[in-house]
Amino acid sequence: MTSSPRGGDNRTLRRIRVQHRLQPALREPCALQYFSCLSAYIESRAQMADDLGDEWWENQPAGAASSPEASDGERGGDIEMIQHEKAPSPAPSKKTKQPKECFLIQPKEKKEDATKSRKRKKKKITDILAKSEPRPGTPEDLQKLIKDYYSNNRSVIELEELNLPDSCFLKANDLTHSLSSYLKEICPKWVKLRKNHNEKKSVLMLIICSSAIRTLELIRSMTAFKGDSKVMKLFAKHIKVQEQVKLLEKHVVYLGVGTPGRIKELIKQGGLNLNPLKFLVFDWNWRDQKLRRMMDIPEIRKELFELLEMGVLSLCKSGSLKLGLF
Repeated sequence: MTSSPRGGDNRTLRRIRVQHRLQPALREPCALQYFSCLSAYIESRAQMADDLGDEWWENQPAGAASSPEASDGERGGDIEMIQHEKAPSPAPSKKTKQPKECFLIQPKEKKEDATKSRKRKKKKITDILAKSEPRPGTPEDLQKLIKDYYSNNRSVIELEELNLPDSCFLKANDLTHSLSSYLKEICPKWVKLRKNHNEKKSVLMLIICSSAIRTLELIRSMTAFKGDSKVMKLFAKHIKVQEQVKLLEKHVVYLGVGTPGRIKELIKQGGLNLNPLKFLVFDWNWRDQKLRRMMDIPEIRKELFELLEMGVLSLCKSGSLKLGLF
């Protein structure tokens, strides 16, 4: 008994449908064994359905029926068309994530135009001062700094009281003097003053600078002026306040050179009395490696103005103390 054409077509169609349904699963290696068992089961079911098929070729119009081989060939072509038209594209499995390709995008090199102007560097104060000519300090500079410092927390009347008379200022250094020559010019009667001074815990002349190293430099540069006068170093580096207080109590000192912070501390502890003081000289025009003056350093400026309020301004107004800008 020959198998009916429908039986063969049904098997082919079922096999195609099963392949399309299981095509996503076939991507998994573990589904191959399952599909081979399932295809064997479908073929057995298809053979059982061959005996139950109706004779569909008898209902076809004249000329449509042909040999089983031709009909099989035509239906094979139709089946291939159906396969291409109706077969959905296989959906990727949700369980497996395919690796994504990563591409490194290299930044594009920007071609700088030769005519494009370069960014200007921000000018620093050291660059400006290095190119500018040094200008000697004047009494007006000190007066202005005092007003600017106290302008935020003093009234107008209090600021007027801080003004110093011109008579309390000595001749300023015009940048042509050494320290010894400048001191000789502002104090020509130094030898006589030194002989009359015999009070302890005080000095006749006080020179204020910005650092301990600068203090040592000034002491070495004033040898021609001081002669055999005793000079005391008044700075905080390697010297305790108590040691300096004992030295001032024990010896008569004529000259004192130091920083405003240590001088202020000695006055607070009673080791230094300002009443016998006759000359107060500021190391005004000297600049450090960063081209900063003493008054350009915020910490030194603050301590100096606090020192001025500890009796210096009142002595200047009374006429017993003179100020000099070296």
